[in-house]
Parts: sequence; structure tokens; C-alpha cells
Amino acid sequence: MTTEQARRAASSPMVFPFPVPGEQVRLAYRELHIAINGTEEQKKALGNHALLPRPWEPATCLDPELRHGLWEWLEDVVIWLNREYTWDVSGLIPSCWPLHPHLVHEVAVLADQRRRAGLAMTSDALEEWHRYCLPAFTDRMRNRLRAHCDEEHQGWPAKPRHNEHVEDRSRKRRDAAFAQDLVAANVNTWAHERPSPTAQPRLGVVDLDTGEIHEDELPSPQPRTRTEKGPRR
Repeated sequence: MTTEQARRAASSPMVFPFPVPGEQVRLAYRELHIAINGTEEQKKALGNHALLPRPWEPATCLDPELRHGLWEWLEDVVIWLNREYTWDVSGLIPSCWPLHPHLVHEVAVLADQRRRAGLAMTSDALEEWHRYCLPAFTDRMRNRLRAHCDEEHQGWPAKPRHNEHVEDRSRKRRDAAFAQDLVAANVNTWAHERPSPTAQPRLGVVDLDTGEIHEDELPSPQPRTRTEKGPRR
């Protein structure tokens, strides 16, 4: 190691801390914490909890300042991951990650899981993140990207297939299949629920004192017997 390398190593920490999100992202997390752990008054003040932004789901972050803060935080997280957890170039998150929706979704969840693990009072959650979350993310990223963006960002290989899927002719074909299924399901349901024409109605016994209906079939009438004076009544 040269003198310059030694000097740089001495002036740089061994590890860097996990990036802290900005004010708007922290506010979103605080509101989510209140929605779970706050008082009833605090929970009501938040309004509809289903509309609260969730940083691990970027599409829910509609406020421009919040969304901008989220992108800045995720960019810091990607840089941190590449520096702290990647040795071989094949494991690097590419610089064009914002142009890959699948990476945007996954990086957001990975960042949130790491944030939560870092806030825990024990190392259990962080061990789970090391053991499962990060390796699984890396494997999925390699499988989806392969070598397409090793040197520079490449266009979406599946785009022609996607365009074919959403074109009008293909959409109409699927709509026709959906409509046919609804008709078939309705016919089958009607046939199943329609009573058989040969089926005999079931009779019940009503208790005149309580009004309770007993669904057991009525007992068969006792056969009449004849005497010398005629039928017994």
C-alpha cells in the first residue's frame, strides 16, 4: 500500500451509516407511526389512513416535495448499498435504476426494511435483512437485468411484447374472453340453483305455540281402517 493509499484509508471510516431520509419522508413515517400507535384523537386527525403516503410504495407519495425527497433518499440508499455491500461488479445496482420500474419498486422496499431493521432494539431484524432481503433483491435484480445495462442503459427488451399486449385488437380479444366467461358462469349458476321440475316440495311443521318451523318432512298419514259401520274418522 502506498503512502497516499494509507492516508486515504486512515481518513475514511470503515463503514458508512445508513442514509437518513429527509424531512418530508420522516414526516410520512411519523404519520404512519401515529396511525398505528397514536391516541384516538391523533388517529382521527390524520383523516383516512388508507390515503396516507407509504414511502415503500412510491406511487402513494403524491405530494411533490415528499416525492422529490423520496427519490433523493433512495438515490442515497443505492449509493450506500453499492459501496457497503457490493464487491463484484455484477452485484452493483446500475446507475440507470430510476429507468427500471422493477428496481424502483424493489429499492423502495429494501430501503424501508433496512430503515426498520436499524431502528430495532436488537440485531434480529438486521440479521433477517442480511440473510434474506438483500440477497433476494440482488438475485432478482441479476435475473431481470442480466447484462443489459452493464455498460450503459439499454432499452426495454420486452417493450414490443408489451405494446402488442395493450394494442386495441389484443385488448378486444381479452374483453371478449372476459364477457364469455361471465355469461358461462351466470348460466352455470342459474342451472345449479334452478330447482328440479321433478323435485317434490319439502313440507315443514309449524309449532302453533312458538311459531318455530320444523323442516322435517310431515309424517305420513296413518292408514284408515274400516269397520262394519264404515271408515274410521
